[in-house]
This record gives sequence, C-alpha cells and structure tokens, in this order.
Amino acid sequence: MKDTDVKCMHTCKNSCAMLNEALRKEAAMVRFYEGVLDECNLPEVSGFIGELIDETRQAILRIIQKLNELHANSKSIDGIISSFDNTTGW
Repeated sequence: MKDTDVKCMHTCKNSCAMLNEALRKEAAMVRFYEGVLDECNLPEVSGFIGELIDETRQAILRIIQKLNELHANSKSIDGIISSFDNTTGW
C-alpha cells in the first residue's frame, strides 16, 4: 500500500484508525529525525533537525489529544444511549 492509499473505513468506535495511522507515522518520523541528528555534526543542520523533532512531537501530542477527545465523546454517547436502553418505566 502506498502512503496515499490510506482510506477511512468509517467504522471507528472509541478511536480513529486514520489518526492512529498518523500517530504511527509521526512517531516513525521522530525516530528517523533522531537517527539523522545522531549522525549530524553541522550545528546549523542539527539545530534545524532538533526543531523538526520538537514540531513533530507537538503534532504527536495533538493527535493523542484528539484521540482522547474522540474516546471521551464516544463514552459519553454510549452512556446516553445506555440510559435509554435501561428505562422500563413505560
């Protein structure tokens, strides 16, 4: 599968497959940048790579936050639905 072949399956529950894939790829990118940084001895380039690492880590945090939001929203909706399922007063 090519990178551009990722398609949303629209069947997510408590999470998002697309965001999980983005998280996986961003984490791989940080590992790549860290490997490059270990090999680089030019201060200008290593400083730039360090900035890229920081930016990518921020993107990872944003993805994790969004996944947590989706999980919380799903739990809330499940709670609301289950409250209707448990009513027998009628």
